[in-house]
Amino acid sequence: MSELASPGQLRAAFLRWSLFLVPGILLLGFFSGQAANSGPGNPWFVDLVKPEIYPPPAAFGIVWSILYVMMGVALAMIVTARGAPGRGVAIFAFVFQLLLNLAWSPLFFGAHQISAALVLLGVLVVALAGTIFLFHAVRPLAAYLLVPYLAWVLFASALNWQFLQLNPDADGAAGGEAVTSVEFQ
Repeated sequence: MSELASPGQLRAAFLRWSLFLVPGILLLGFFSGQAANSGPGNPWFVDLVKPEIYPPPAAFGIVWSILYVMMGVALAMIVTARGAPGRGVAIFAFVFQLLLNLAWSPLFFGAHQISAALVLLGVLVVALAGTIFLFHAVRPLAAYLLVPYLAWVLFASALNWQFLQLNPDADGAAGGEAVTSVEFQ
């Protein structure tokens, strides 16, 4: 029997995968940030000199949430493209770049490795560009959904570079520990 799936079956498969992948990718991003104590609540980060292009802290949560949703939808499009040439390699490339993405917050915010985080972003840019290329061969729309993510990673790279330029002594430094002051009378 070599029947093709009906359009309704294809839509249902896409919906099922989206309902699994979108929240899954969102949660992975959230847990990566939480595990690294990323953002303005991190004492080491609070002490850093912020670049002029540094957006309001709330922008990061909003932008990353939107990007993770788009990434989940794009991946669902590829996963449900059964029989498409290059599908397996595209999925592998996506997982690889996602692991790089998830490693950035622990490296930057957790380990305070600004230089290493910048190198990681360089590798992520290349891996993401490759993923977009591979996605385009399977489902062009899935590739287009990743383009804003690439733009944001390029912006994050420039921001990371500026943090390194403005805070060379903070690269790899433990610093930023909370201090309690007690006065005796």
